[in-house]
Amino acid sequence: MDPLLALEGITVRGRDQPRLRQVSLSLWPGERVALLGPSGAGKSTLLAVANGLLPPDAGHVRWEGVPPARSRRARRRQQARIGTLWQDLRLIEELNVQQNLNAARLADWSWPKAWLNLLVPLDTDANAAALAWVDLEAALLPRAVAELSGGQRQRVAIARLLRQEAQLWLLDEPLASLDPRRAQEVLALLLRLGQAPRAVLLSLHRPDLLAGFDRVLGLRQGTLWFDVPASSLMPSQLEALYAGAPPADG
Repeated sequence: MDPLLALEGITVRGRDQPRLRQVSLSLWPGERVALLGPSGAGKSTLLAVANGLLPPDAGHVRWEGVPPARSRRARRRQQARIGTLWQDLRLIEELNVQQNLNAARLADWSWPKAWLNLLVPLDTDANAAALAWVDLEAALLPRAVAELSGGQRQRVAIARLLRQEAQLWLLDEPLASLDPRRAQEVLALLLRLGQAPRAVLLSLHRPDLLAGFDRVLGLRQGTLWFDVPASSLMPSQLEALYAGAPPADG
């Protein structure tokens, strides 16, 4: 069996120094992996390479053992199996919740059906089920995203991930703008829904929220400093990661 994601020797050039330097890692079904690092470490760049938005300058990306397809259409279908939740959520303000959830299915829909989504409600039962998973009522489906609270938007974005039926979840600091209580609730929800056969790679800025993860990656200045089981992570490794000292052994 191949890993859901394999990055091999990934390098991304930057203006003054590489944004990523020879990064290699794999994610397997059922793994929930935290990505830590100080600001500017390259976490967002790594996620952009992993989901195919940013081609690396060197190295190889493989999804389920297959490199990204060359044709736009084939690559789009590959990427449909990768769900990404950015910090700004990237919901479409002008559309309602139903249309935003259906946006997760556009890669599998014909163009006529995609256009029809803008005119009439489609897949209402599936969308209602996705909202139920994140403790939201189906009554929200016809409401415009612009009318929702911040917490509701966060959960709609997670429901959109579920509608996409992606095997690989890439999450770019989805907790950064949340208060501590809400952050713990959303993280618990993501970890619960992100179990096998999925794999989850979640960028964090809070090392105190590592409970529930299987592995922890430490990234600094574009370099992968450590890749360890969460149960084996040492305080000295975290101190080195954020202070800039050489990484500890182990």
